[in-house]
Amino acid sequence: MENLNSFGFLLPVLLVFGVIVIIPFLQSLVYSLTDFGGYDFSTAKWVGLDNYRQIFHDKTLLSGLGFTLLYTLATTMLITAVALPLAVVLNRKFFGRNFVRSAFFFLSVPSMVVLGVVWKYILSPLDSGALNMALRAMGLEGMPWLSNVNLAQGCVIFIAVWCQVGWHATLYLAYLQAIPNDLYEQAAVDGANRRQQFFNITLPQMVPAMGVSVFMLLTGGIKVYDLPFALTGGGPGTATLTVTQSIIQTGISSGRYGLGSALGVVFFLCCCLLVVLQQVVTKAIERRLS
Repeated sequence: MENLNSFGFLLPVLLVFGVIVIIPFLQSLVYSLTDFGGYDFSTAKWVGLDNYRQIFHDKTLLSGLGFTLLYTLATTMLITAVALPLAVVLNRKFFGRNFVRSAFFFLSVPSMVVLGVVWKYILSPLDSGALNMALRAMGLEGMPWLSNVNLAQGCVIFIAVWCQVGWHATLYLAYLQAIPNDLYEQAAVDGANRRQQFFNITLPQMVPAMGVSVFMLLTGGIKVYDLPFALTGGGPGTATLTVTQSIIQTGISSGRYGLGSALGVVFFLCCCLLVVLQQVVTKAIERRLS
């Protein structure tokens, strides 16, 4: 009886999930096996796996997939590495602590598009770029921040870390405040220093928070669109092109819905794979630290 009641509560969620996820995915899967152009599906021709072969032979699409994975993994690792120690520092008592917390959190409030536009002016490779103007004022040469492949990719990742680290530090901070102080007091009595307390008390207690944070970073990173588009437009060339940009440009702008759907299916499977890997790694860390 209890299982039936639980299923009754879950049924509306499952129905919504089926309507907005499962059905569109199956539809995209069918489209991906045809040359559907977006107008009349009855005229579409069956092409089998040709669209998938084209994805893995098209340098533009592979570039988008490669940068998306690079962006996702880099931002996830860097934000986690910075946000966790930052949360530990913000959890201590010091003058102006509330202001500092608010300042870090505020970085994540503006829209990514707005931040991309602002940073595009700051990092402009032209002489009118704010950062290059500052460098020249100090007698240094300007840098091609957004016109060099490696620099452009690094700038996108840096800005993503800069604007998200405060939000994830706030998430960790909420979990930190739930850790009983008695644990630290007992450890201090036993002679444990701050480093030992961090690795033996704080870190094991923060594993659930890390699971939530990493999950959000992975899913948000792999579907990123707004920041690279506003900052570089996918350039220089296709250096900062993302999968979502490729899907829109390939499937909607050019009218190749079959190829766009195939790219969407590959994108969906990559998302699932990353989520499964994240869950496996998180559980392994929990077992190791428990």
